[in-house]
Amino acid sequence: MKTTDIPAEFEKMRSLEDDEVRDAVLSLLEDPAFVKIVKGIIKGVPIWVHKLYTKRFKTVNSFQIGMICPFLTRILKKATTGFTNDFSALPDGREDFIYLSNHRDIVLDSAYLDYILLILRGQKSVEIGIGNNLLIHPWIETLVRLNRSFVVNRSATAAELLESSKQLSRYIRFIIEEKKSPVWLAQREGRAKDSDDRTQKSVLKMLAMSGPDDMTLSEKLQSLHICPLTISYEYDPCDWLKAAEFQLKRDNPDYVKSEQADLDNMKTGIFGFKGHLHYQVSAPIDQEIAALDSSVPRNQFLDQVAQIIDRHIFEGYRIYPCNRIALDMLRGDNAEADKYTPQQKEAFQTYLDGQLAKINIPNPDWDFLRERILTMYANPLINQKSASEV
Repeated sequence: MKTTDIPAEFEKMRSLEDDEVRDAVLSLLEDPAFVKIVKGIIKGVPIWVHKLYTKRFKTVNSFQIGMICPFLTRILKKATTGFTNDFSALPDGREDFIYLSNHRDIVLDSAYLDYILLILRGQKSVEIGIGNNLLIHPWIETLVRLNRSFVVNRSATAAELLESSKQLSRYIRFIIEEKKSPVWLAQREGRAKDSDDRTQKSVLKMLAMSGPDDMTLSEKLQSLHICPLTISYEYDPCDWLKAAEFQLKRDNPDYVKSEQADLDNMKTGIFGFKGHLHYQVSAPIDQEIAALDSSVPRNQFLDQVAQIIDRHIFEGYRIYPCNRIALDMLRGDNAEADKYTPQQKEAFQTYLDGQLAKINIPNPDWDFLRERILTMYANPLINQKSASEV
């Protein structure tokens, strides 16, 4: 699609199109901050080599396949022990889905979804919702918009929030209905730091703000073809950072993460050890939404839709030995011990001690910090068990 085909109201928030790729890439290579980062990642390669290399990037897909995917491949080799996915539930011949997922990593959640779609499945990459609070440098905004990201206004005032949400909803519907392209959205604003993944009703309210006036709430949500996506990390490289933040907020309710802390989280999440990764996609929940009683109050209806999404996400978790060990350690029993070995438990205890040792905050409450990390690893198993009991 050409930029001239996109309504002007989306100009400041939309992702970049193919006819903007060359200028965007050149602007990145002229930004000293971006050049410094590139040199740090690809040591010893002069910037003029990158300039020559990038002349071949004439579409967003070619940029992603040529620059982003090789970077992701290197991360898989250095920071994971394996990467699997199951997209078999998706209907053939269509790509106009909203992948609504749990949120583990600021950068990689959607990046590896793109990797699966582009490299492994030969399909379109997703358009990605990203908060403007993360766009702290001009080059970051250029890079993410070049990577099919659209900007979600997290800094809107209360007076601006309603119109901002309506515009976001209209843009997402434009992607699905006009561009026939997929979208990735997190099920909530920000990561669930304790891995208790719950869909925020506000996300569904936003999605339902667009569409013809004669469509019901149920029909508006059905028409967006929501596919719950479960992202499972064996190990979360940011677990110790999240635990530290829990204590900092406990001890000081006014604590706010700095921009540098956000960057530290981003860097640790990208390059830190993750163990095995798995992406599990559910079929579109259109029919499940259609089967709900639409005569109930609006909020109750949205609660029911959120519960459907949560159940699919819980059922999609890949459960690792560390999840079972953490649950036993948290509860002080051995209920899951028949599903892991003593060697695996010893390895996880060593891992846990190593992550705790990284925490450097005033007056560390080690029992609290340990409980927070154990809870992060236990919650996926707790939630999957709860879903199986429904």
